[in-house]
Amino acid sequence: MRLVEDTSDDTYVLDILDITLTPALPWLGRQVRWEMSGRLKETVDLTRVTCNVIMKFGPVKMLDRSYRLPDLLARIGARLPGDPRLPAGPWQQTWTLRIPETVPVARHRIRLRARTGTGKNFLALDIPVDFSCKFRPVAATCGGSSRVLHSTRRR
Repeated sequence: MRLVEDTSDDTYVLDILDITLTPALPWLGRQVRWEMSGRLKETVDLTRVTCNVIMKFGPVKMLDRSYRLPDLLARIGARLPGDPRLPAGPWQQTWTLRIPETVPVARHRIRLRARTGTGKNFLALDIPVDFSCKFRPVAATCGGSSRVLHSTRRR
């Protein structure tokens, strides 16, 4: 199962090597730890990265909005730690996010595309996520899930 799919190619500034989510299948209203490692091909100011987020529920767009990366992270309870101006080379980042309880119980598709402040493609992720009953801890019939999901780029 691949919860987070890296859809970028070799022209993107960030070459994602690994994404790990803990727990692997997030629950509404709960925290999820997002760890991402990769390699930056050039210097990037993360405060100037713009993220376009499209969230669909079936054929209906629930969200189609652009955010600066720090603003997007703040909306889900995280922030950019350390110096946001990063040189080319190995890069690793960990965020603790909180999935809002207000997200409708359903299967969603999230499309995240990010560009650097200079307009270059930064990253491209597709995230199909199922917030159906089976992933909600409040219902007695809901089961647990595996604790960790690793997603690595396929070559």
